[in-house]
Amino acid sequence: MKTQKQPWRKKTYEKATLELKLFVVDQIQNGQISTNFASKKYDVPRTTIGYWIKKYSTLVQQNTGMSKLDEIKKLKERIEELEFVKEFQQDIIADMEIITGVDLSKKSLPKTLAKEIELKKKNRLKENGSMSVLGLVNKLSTKDSKPKKTNDKTMKKSSK
Repeated sequence: MKTQKQPWRKKTYEKATLELKLFVVDQIQNGQISTNFASKKYDVPRTTIGYWIKKYSTLVQQNTGMSKLDEIKKLKERIEELEFVKEFQQDIIADMEIITGVDLSKKSLPKTLAKEIELKKKNRLKENGSMSVLGLVNKLSTKDSKPKKTNDKTMKKSSK
């Protein structure tokens, strides 16, 4: 007994608004969702979403006001800024470790950062001598450098 094949029907979709198209393209380009997920979520074929991406991606970029090259330039500047801050913080930690003699970085930082700070410490010690890195270690503290004051009355009594 043969069964008769049903004619295959094309699935019908609702017409998507421009706002929905731009929203989907923006989400996909920002990495928030994938094309497959968007297809299932919004009940739109993947090929249609691919078409939207080709058609509206430049429009979305114009609306955000930043091209890919501008975004890359801005991100590179931010990386330079963060590297400068990192270097500065490592210098401070290295100086404090030299002054106090306590290895703070080994206890509280990841190994890679602790190694970088250790190298900075070694370079500081080579550049500036063994322990006079900031000129503070070999100097006497202010308490030790001031002579002790005695009461004038006790001095007069003891001299009599």
